[in-house]
Amino acid sequence: MDRNTQKHPSLVTPHTEPVGADHLDFVSTAHKQEISDLPNDATLPSEITDEKTWLKELAKKMDIPYVDATQYILKDEVSKKLPEGYARRFRAILLAEENEHYLVGMVDPLDIFAADELQHLLKKPLKFALVDEKELSYKLDQLYRRTGEITSFADKLALELQPILPEEEEASAIKQVEPAVIQLLNSVFADAIQVNASDIHIEPGENVLRIRQRVDGLLQEQIISIADKRHIPLAVAQRLKLMSGLNIAEKRLPQDGRFEIVRNNTKIDVRLSTMPTQFGESIVMRLLNKSNKISGLDPSGMPPDILKSFRRIIRVPWGMILVTGPTGSGKSTTLYGALTEINEVEKNIVTIEDPIEYTLERANQVQVKPQIGLTFARVLRSILRQDPNIILVGEIRDQETASIALRAALTGHLVFATLHTNDATSTALRLIDIGVENYLVAATVRAIVAQRLARRICTRCSTPTQPTEQETSFFSNFFGDQFKQSIFYKGVGCAYCSFTGSKGMIGVFEYLELDNDMRDALRRNDTNGFVQTIAKNRKSPTLLANAFELARQKIIPLSEVLRISGE
Repeated sequence: MDRNTQKHPSLVTPHTEPVGADHLDFVSTAHKQEISDLPNDATLPSEITDEKTWLKELAKKMDIPYVDATQYILKDEVSKKLPEGYARRFRAILLAEENEHYLVGMVDPLDIFAADELQHLLKKPLKFALVDEKELSYKLDQLYRRTGEITSFADKLALELQPILPEEEEASAIKQVEPAVIQLLNSVFADAIQVNASDIHIEPGENVLRIRQRVDGLLQEQIISIADKRHIPLAVAQRLKLMSGLNIAEKRLPQDGRFEIVRNNTKIDVRLSTMPTQFGESIVMRLLNKSNKISGLDPSGMPPDILKSFRRIIRVPWGMILVTGPTGSGKSTTLYGALTEINEVEKNIVTIEDPIEYTLERANQVQVKPQIGLTFARVLRSILRQDPNIILVGEIRDQETASIALRAALTGHLVFATLHTNDATSTALRLIDIGVENYLVAATVRAIVAQRLARRICTRCSTPTQPTEQETSFFSNFFGDQFKQSIFYKGVGCAYCSFTGSKGMIGVFEYLELDNDMRDALRRNDTNGFVQTIAKNRKSPTLLANAFELARQKIIPLSEVLRISGE
């Protein structure tokens, strides 16, 4: 049978209107090939350049519906009748059960061999719909989450731990069930990597074990009942401690460690923290993808005016540039983007980090180890004898580190550093608060970048919204008519964003470059004068103003602006 001239019998279905509407960036090779495989009389307009339009026209020519897979609400009990291996192999998804047949979405519905295999596997008549390859991949990742697999491995572990042994036999019990523990943790890590989680929380309760993953800043929860399986949290904790090189006998004190895992040829650095709680040890793991490469500052999302000023200041020969914000606000990404742009053969770059988050070519990167006395301050002293041009201090934690870093900046080095403060204005004052001489801060600090990560509105379910009473009261005071004349959006929740209303993150930035008036106020130790001078001489919008502008552009909701202003 020639697939170019004859359709599979299952494909002959009445045409229906495509579901959903949105745009994508490019036309995939697979779909272009499908278009070229159609009969000669099934031509498509040559002026079509939008991916979604191409797919709709292609579906019409094949006389089948086009489905936006990301907006299609699936029933797990139906869709999982098609095993994941077959779904990924045939680039197909079981969308629905309709009367006596199944509706199957396929990237290539003209693949009669895949259609025959699916028909044989599902044992029901099939009708087909066209789906986009990228949308299908996303939907398969959502559908085949490993919740059931994790629960299954937990049950297996519980069986292997029975009967519950006395305290002195715990260690030998854990050793005997290592394969089950490994399977459980492998499944947890695979699930977290699949959804691009930044953190994994493992929290024992009285009768449950909670496994929570932070995705786009929000925690997603899986719950395992352990009413009669009390040794599961202990087995998991001990296995993770062994992987991190921690003391498995110590359960009364917090411990910190790290290890590395490899999934799908991707190295993931895991930072682990344990904390004794009422029902066992709570474990939080931060996941860092070591294969990520930073290409520069363009992907950071900085507004053009801030980006232009920041690119200019990072090329000064000496001084200190500070990037501030809470944990998980993207500070390291911004710093590495800056270092990538000024990383040249003529410059010696040395970094001091905990941990090393990205690999930078030609840079000498040092991992601090406080347990053996290799602290930020000690490494900084040694670095100055390594003839550096540029120094990155991963975090200023104390007066000693701050003083050495500032003196390095004063003696001809360009120093980048991070600090945990709320905004750019309070950063210089924070250095003085921890004990650094005010004249040293005034002489060396060149610029300060404060940043946050805000959740983007899901583009698939974005809709106009009326500000709440609290939002109206707050933003009217700051932005007046600009607020009243703006229309704001939010995500109402859909299948694409897992009904959260948000999808992805964007950086919100504030940039402050110190001028002579600001430096004079710092030298006089005049805190009020420094703040007033910034208010008068500021050339760049505040963090709040930049976040509000993103809300006006329909990129983030007002609730995110309110959250950032609260921080």
